[in-house]
Amino acid sequence: MTNEPLLVTDNIEKRFGGVVAAQEISISLFRGETVAVIGSNGAGKTTFVNMVTGYLKPSSGQILFKGRDITGMSPQDTARIGIRRSFQISQIFPQLTVLENIMIADIAALEGKGGLSARAIKSDRIHAAHASLARFDLDKFATSDVGTLPQGVKKKLDIAMAAIDDPALILLDEPTSGVSVDEKISMMESVIEPLKGDDATVMFIEHDMDIVTRFAERTVAFYEGTILADGPTADVLKNNKVREYVIGGVHA
Repeated sequence: MTNEPLLVTDNIEKRFGGVVAAQEISISLFRGETVAVIGSNGAGKTTFVNMVTGYLKPSSGQILFKGRDITGMSPQDTARIGIRRSFQISQIFPQLTVLENIMIADIAALEGKGGLSARAIKSDRIHAAHASLARFDLDKFATSDVGTLPQGVKKKLDIAMAAIDDPALILLDEPTSGVSVDEKISMMESVIEPLKGDDATVMFIEHDMDIVTRFAERTVAFYEGTILADGPTADVLKNNKVREYVIGGVHA
């Protein structure tokens, strides 16, 4: 990791009329970090991710990526400069095959709007798509219709699609939601390892503290739209306020 932050959010805030969804959110992320975001439903976690990725424009504050002001930039443009995300509900095409899904993501990332018809059938794109699937141990499902696959495979495909073209920053919104307890660890291992191999900065929203402890060296805890704690995961999870308001119980 370098000393220069990859992403900086400076006191960003989001209001919906009189409702404050997030306020005074200042976070610096560094290259190669793996950071968990925890908090109850409605704490501001997804609002934060939506502001960083352009799905919501901050009401105030500034977002810098590699020193460049990207506040209010569109989702398409943030994706193009190297910020990608997955969603709590997988954004995939269930009627298409796994290979077709990853090809669509690949071409859209490289070509943008209008690129699909021009390059969809070229052999180099097919080869690149197979390579992307292999990184996430998905190549064996290449010809399967996505709608027929287990939830864990669908979630992993959504993440693989977000990781196309080696983004510098990838934000994962509840990557293990809907995945069975037995599959969670292995699924996260198969996702985090290839992303870390690319030296990507990974931030993931998660409710399972076992996953947080195992995969995040740093954790940011949200509460009522603000940051309650930010630091090494072990320290944050021992924080009394985090245990009371986020995890659900203070040590005696």
